[in-house]
Amino acid sequence: MRLLEAVASREQGAPAKQLAREAGLALPTAYHLLRTLVHEGYLRRDRGLFFLGEAAERLGSSGARQKRRSTVRDTLEHWRDAIGAPVYYAVYREGEIEVTCVVDTPASPAVEEWADFRETGHAHAVGQCLLAQLDDKSRRDHLDRYPVRALTPYTVRDEDRLLRRLERTGRMEPVIERQEYALGTVCAAIPVTAGSSAAVVAFSLPSHQGDRLIPTARRLQSEVGRLLGTLAISISI
Repeated sequence: MRLLEAVASREQGAPAKQLAREAGLALPTAYHLLRTLVHEGYLRRDRGLFFLGEAAERLGSSGARQKRRSTVRDTLEHWRDAIGAPVYYAVYREGEIEVTCVVDTPASPAVEEWADFRETGHAHAVGQCLLAQLDDKSRRDHLDRYPVRALTPYTVRDEDRLLRRLERTGRMEPVIERQEYALGTVCAAIPVTAGSSAAVVAFSLPSHQGDRLIPTARRLQSEVGRLLGTLAISISI
């Protein structure tokens, strides 16, 4: 690890003797470790100088992704505690709905995924909010693959009604859903957009707390707008 750190600090590369000295290693030991690191792809050697290899660069990019995930999770946990409800973060990627992060508590558990979220986007606030951000062609393509079907007595009944509802939804307006995915649960989702990507932050409440839904959605929408950069960067995760 000390050799890797030494190489990383030298963008123009460095010879074995210099790296051994900086890492505090005997030269024979440094030569042995450098050869191993080159063989494994963590370093590459060019004209007697050592540089970071592809394997080390993958480690770096993976660490950066983990840091972004941690930042987003911390933000969601802050909102969970502030509104007293489970919070969800989801993106629309390559034609699929992906719930990438859920934060809840034993006292306020997340909605149980009893029907695959990817296949039931028409029935929950997360999916409806994501679909509302798509163009008409992408929206219809999604519904061709995952047709509208009733999950509860409150689920939208057919594709035409759903499309009309989505067309009436303002692009940056919260989407409200009441017991369409799960009886006893109401949800709201706030859109987060960055370029052509679509994402949402959502929360759920027991239906007997339904009077909290819209005020809480407005509060969360204000917070999302304030911290949009933190969330938007994670769309690429």
